[in-house]
Amino acid sequence: MMYFDGEKNKRKKKADFKKVEEMPAPKKKPLKKGGAVKPMERPISTKAEGTMRLNRYIAHCGICSRRKADDYIVEGKVKVNNKVVKEPGTLWQTGDVVLLEGKKIETQKFVYILLNKPKNTISTNSDEKGRKTVFDFIQDSLEAKNLGHLRLFSIGRLDRNSMGVLLLTNDGELNQELSHPSKEVEKIYQVQLDKEVKQSDIEALANGVELEDGPIHCDTIAYVHELAKDEVGVEIHSGKNRIVRRMFEHLGYTVIKLDRVSYAGLTKKNLPRGKWRFLTDNEIRRLKYFDKTKKARSTAQKKP
Repeated sequence: MMYFDGEKNKRKKKADFKKVEEMPAPKKKPLKKGGAVKPMERPISTKAEGTMRLNRYIAHCGICSRRKADDYIVEGKVKVNNKVVKEPGTLWQTGDVVLLEGKKIETQKFVYILLNKPKNTISTNSDEKGRKTVFDFIQDSLEAKNLGHLRLFSIGRLDRNSMGVLLLTNDGELNQELSHPSKEVEKIYQVQLDKEVKQSDIEALANGVELEDGPIHCDTIAYVHELAKDEVGVEIHSGKNRIVRRMFEHLGYTVIKLDRVSYAGLTKKNLPRGKWRFLTDNEIRRLKYFDKTKKARSTAQKKP
């Protein structure tokens, strides 16, 4: 099974999925007395001091990606200083007032949170049925840090009955980047089934099965324990809805427990169920340059 070895900072093959959770937690620099971890904020200056492209400014407001911002601009939904702007290359400068669909938008601090999601919680901001959401675990702490006004959302959602690694942020551009199918974000799950999984079905999932929305296969799949064949580890890059559950249901199994132990290289090591932490600066950089890092690694693996 492929997993990230924090000690040697490289990838290895292992069949034991338990080792994913044995990764060392990221080392944190000691805080100065009275200090606190502050959320990362992107700079607001690019071509010239106090200026940036309009599409980037909109992305920095946590609304959407730059690509989606281009669409809003071209569609005439953006005003700068009360004038409609339809050119994505327009430069925003300090003091300009930007309206999106009639509402004023402003840059905000970006926060990046890793939560070990418990079962029976919803990955949305609110629930019309009054069920507990993942944001109930963090809201009080954010308000205590004067961040309660920020509107966060989850990246790589987990359904109500699934558990494990979940990323929360107000960075709309990062959300668009990691959620796009072409990014092939690595996800590792530990799956418990209602019965032992046949070796032939392990091979079928590795080779690929045909679902109602197209073919799908596991990048790697293996038993977690030699003597407990009702539990398997699955590495997959697909971002399709409920894909792991649907793959096993297709072969006649019912998923009893689904635990995501890794997402884009982030694990739940030293993070108990229902607890959360801010990402380190290094983790944030790795996520922002995820595509470049993935391509570099792929090129290195192909070299003889």
